[in-house]
Amino acid sequence: MKKLALVVAMGLASLNANADVIAGLYNTGAGLSAGQQDTNYALSSATTTVGSFGYVAANGSFPIGPWLENTATSSWLTPTQNQGDSLDPTADGVYTWSTTFDLTGFNASTASFSAQFAADNSAIAYLNGTQIGTANGYREWSAFSATSSNFVAGINTLTFVLTNQALATGNPTGLRVEFISSDVTAVAAVPEPSEYALMIAGLGLMGLIARRKNAA
Repeated sequence: MKKLALVVAMGLASLNANADVIAGLYNTGAGLSAGQQDTNYALSSATTTVGSFGYVAANGSFPIGPWLENTATSSWLTPTQNQGDSLDPTADGVYTWSTTFDLTGFNASTASFSAQFAADNSAIAYLNGTQIGTANGYREWSAFSATSSNFVAGINTLTFVLTNQALATGNPTGLRVEFISSDVTAVAAVPEPSEYALMIAGLGLMGLIARRKNAA
């Protein structure tokens, strides 16, 4: 009887969804060396000529010093290979960094994440077009997060719109993003008809045994 109950319980449990971290959320520069391009973050700009992706900045060189120092967890990305390039001398520069992740096979209404970012000079974070945070400096982290209402089924797009204030000289720019936690629930697999039949038969047998015991 106990073994049968265990089998049925395991069958029912298999119908439940499983929680998991959100795959595809990458910290900027994660696992890359200085000078490499981070292809997880696409880059575009309406004001400055840039490549398709940014470059990982190096500790020990300007502008890291005023900027938060890189760690093994995340690094700064800059729009040009020379991280100290002075950009946007006469007008504010606008740089759009974006990354995507796929929630196919997961319940988007259960998703969430918390993270932090920094920017020179400032940035606004958007998830699927909804603003979820702002960063106003490069010396300290700013928190941002997303809850279930911000996510969609399938492909999700996380965008950081960065503004580099105009300055004649010594005006680099960069973005740094670091995820702290994330969670999402997998969509429960649809059982095969034979699995349903087995569980129903097991429940029926348990009921029959219980009735016989009561009758005895």
